[in-house]
Amino acid sequence: RIAAARPDDGVLGEEGGDRAGTSEVRWIVDPLDGTVNFLFGIPQWAVSIAAEDEQGMLVGVVYDPERDELFSAERGGTATLDGRVITGSTKQDLATALVATGFGYHADVRRAQAELAARLMPQVRDVRRFGAAALDLAWTACGRLDAYYEHGLNAWDLAAGGLICECAGLVVKPLEPVGPSRPGVVVGPPTLVDALLPWLA
Repeated sequence: RIAAARPDDGVLGEEGGDRAGTSEVRWIVDPLDGTVNFLFGIPQWAVSIAAEDEQGMLVGVVYDPERDELFSAERGGTATLDGRVITGSTKQDLATALVATGFGYHADVRRAQAELAARLMPQVRDVRRFGAAALDLAWTACGRLDAYYEHGLNAWDLAAGGLICECAGLVVKPLEPVGPSRPGVVVGPPTLVDALLPWLA
């Protein structure tokens, strides 16, 4: 449908590869974020669609079909949930923060990420691992979670949810790799992100 409506745009998709376009716009699509959850019948998966230009993300939407919730944002605007403005947590205290994360699929990567999570867990209220990065980001944007971090995200995991978080007043900061993982990201209110950073390296 995107190709039919905007045939000159590029598209990067988890299932659709990387198609170059002739316009300045590229769509970043994950039609099913949380595939393992979906296959196991766990109602924690989403559709993530974003569009970017040379200046960064233009628009992003994360749709949760199980709850019929639509999170969206456009650059320079507000973040919304079903049309209602949302804002992220203002938590500053690390000890009372509810933090979400995710883990990679390769055993050596998971081992390094688990060791990091084990160090972090005594420092925070609790850690959640739901299995769908786009929803983790959307839930952080609306304050259901205080912060979120993960190493090894792909562009389609972060594109829409990252913009929604930024428009909800949160900061999105890159993380250096841990062990054999790829780089990551941490998202949350500024003071809380600063408190988390030493534990995420």
